[in-house]
Amino acid sequence: QTRPERRPPRPEPAMALRISARSGLRVLRSQFGRQVRRLSDAADKEYDMVIVGGGPGGYPAAIKAGQLGLKVACIEMRGSLGGTCLNVGCIPSKALLNSSHIYEEAAHGFGPHGIVADNVRIQLDKLMEHKSKTVHGLTSGIEGLFKKYKVDYVKGKGKLTSPTTVQVTGLDGSDAGVVKGKNIVIATGSVPTPLPPVPVDEEAIVTSTGALDLKAIPKKMAVIGAGVIGLEMGSVWRRLGAEVTVVEFLDRITPGLDNEIAKTFQRSLTKQGIKFMLNTKVVSGERAGAGCKLVVEDNKTGEQKTLETDVILVAIGRSPYTEGLGLEDLNITMGPRGIVDVDDEFRTNVPGVYAIGDVIRGPMLAHKAEEEGIAVAEIIAGKHGHVNYDCIPNVIYTHPEVAAVGLTEEQVKATGTPYTVGKFPFMANSRARANADTDGVVKFVTDKETGKILGVHIVAGNAGEMIAEAVLAMEYGASAEDVARTCHAHPTMSEAFKEAAMAAYDKPIHF
Repeated sequence: QTRPERRPPRPEPAMALRISARSGLRVLRSQFGRQVRRLSDAADKEYDMVIVGGGPGGYPAAIKAGQLGLKVACIEMRGSLGGTCLNVGCIPSKALLNSSHIYEEAAHGFGPHGIVADNVRIQLDKLMEHKSKTVHGLTSGIEGLFKKYKVDYVKGKGKLTSPTTVQVTGLDGSDAGVVKGKNIVIATGSVPTPLPPVPVDEEAIVTSTGALDLKAIPKKMAVIGAGVIGLEMGSVWRRLGAEVTVVEFLDRITPGLDNEIAKTFQRSLTKQGIKFMLNTKVVSGERAGAGCKLVVEDNKTGEQKTLETDVILVAIGRSPYTEGLGLEDLNITMGPRGIVDVDDEFRTNVPGVYAIGDVIRGPMLAHKAEEEGIAVAEIIAGKHGHVNYDCIPNVIYTHPEVAAVGLTEEQVKATGTPYTVGKFPFMANSRARANADTDGVVKFVTDKETGKILGVHIVAGNAGEMIAEAVLAMEYGASAEDVARTCHAHPTMSEAFKEAAMAAYDKPIHF
């Protein structure tokens, strides 16, 4: 019979504390050592492609380059991959939008289904924990993909010192060396555009970043800007209990959307309880005691009002992030607002230097940046990367959602092209009625002579998913009749898409 192995005695508390401290120090040294080694390794190599920025443009570019056999490094200053989108943008906001929608349904929306839920409460800390867990899981997943495709991940801020070298400053502010590459891709994304009369502190006066991480549900929130970010974040906090007022300088919400769709959308949001002050200029905003004061002015009458609120969200748009990149020193051509000028293959005026995503022209959308990232990797690898900018969808993830691709009716009218409009309301769709979710419409804009689809615009609970069919149809040059003669499953919300296509060239069946 063998003796059981003797365990060492448990250390005394003071000794345990010293052991714990030494262990923690070893872990920190190990982590720092790994970072230094990675930077040192990167500095010793010459890469085929060095990407500055690990967001939704940069990290797909790095992965695609690795898949194509290129030697690639990706430099990211945030300390985690995914950029604004994954860390403080698309993903955390969608987590909050979905969670807040579920809460509102439980608290107010189950009635038509015969479900009664009493004493429904929101645990804000748990909601935020789910958001953070989602973000962490996805960012660490990208690191795993980098390892899989042999992408060197360099943590630090990059500055171009020549067309083939990037100086890296480590996360701790130290000089981390130079990374050399035959081709450099600028993919540094964008930042919230400041509004000088309303200085942000990310506590009570916030950008989208601060709005994702409020410590308590405000009683009142003022949102400056009736664009995508303002309406999404305003919707989150309105559902959770805040009284939300949206202030917009223009006379309409969501500039750039089809006018008819924007009006339909605004009616829906108003019905939900969001208040709008259109044609209104912001004069100033500041902290006042435990809350804030926002002074606004009517563009027509000049009358001023002061809104007392707990939180002010500044959401007037985003600007390219090119600060400290050294672009001016290399004489890289830039346009208005710091947008980097590129040709159709993402080349700047400096040979070997490319740019993609929010720092170049076009809509500031994560999926647009991803397509450009994949295309630029293919181009650098000697292949034929391409992005069809006529088929980039845009989605607002409120409820109902709004999605669009292609031209608005106003844009088509401005070209002088004869056109036809086909529409179908979800009130006439069987699945929408069964779901008690009938707000919205599908709208087709087509060429009158050929029937070719020029634009599709949707307001619906699942518009963001449904728009993919429109993108695919337009990518292959389909006509409305092509879509209308394609069988759609019954009963589905997508039948409204088919019937709107029918309305564009003939007549729908159910309306």
